[in-house]
Amino acid sequence: MDKDKETYEHMMRVGTLAHYWTSEVPLLEQEEREAFVAGCFIHDIGKIMIDTNILQKTTKLNREEWSLMRMHPELGATLLTIEGIVEPDLLDVVMFHHERWDGLGYPKGLRGSQIPKLARMCSIIDAFDAMLSDRPYKKGMAPEEAKQELLAQSGIQFDEYYVLQFLSLPDRILHTPPQADLELIEFRGRIFMNFIPKMGSC
Repeated sequence: MDKDKETYEHMMRVGTLAHYWTSEVPLLEQEEREAFVAGCFIHDIGKIMIDTNILQKTTKLNREEWSLMRMHPELGATLLTIEGIVEPDLLDVVMFHHERWDGLGYPKGLRGSQIPKLARMCSIIDAFDAMLSDRPYKKGMAPEEAKQELLAQSGIQFDEYYVLQFLSLPDRILHTPPQADLELIEFRGRIFMNFIPKMGSC
């Protein structure tokens, strides 16, 4: 996206991994799968509302900037609701993908199974891709190192059950997943198709 190309590309990778996860492991009912994959493709949509200088800062955020950045899940859920998207499972992914199993996440500090299942799953993919990605202030991890970090954080930051399931995916998917063809992924109402173009025109 013009406002923050890194965020746009990150969302595409997270959504793609969600698509392949639920294609390889039939763990969700069809409606849940649609909401999960669509939600992962737009999980950071709230960053549209965050100042570009914060999004594109090349050094670590200060306390005030970090406080503003932490608002993006609620901003995203609010934006979707205003636009008429009221699918509860999808909104859960956007709203709660930064909650932690130990209750130290945000925005609500939910703990364990209080965190909606699809948000718990999205948080794993979100973190995995973030660990692999280069940033101006850090070099991305190797895939095997990121896998070990997910395992180390199982039962602390992440739901261990879903970590093990995610890591059971073939390396060809976890390391270099082919970009999912958005036109071939069927979602009820094509929910996310209304928002991806907006990310590209900010």
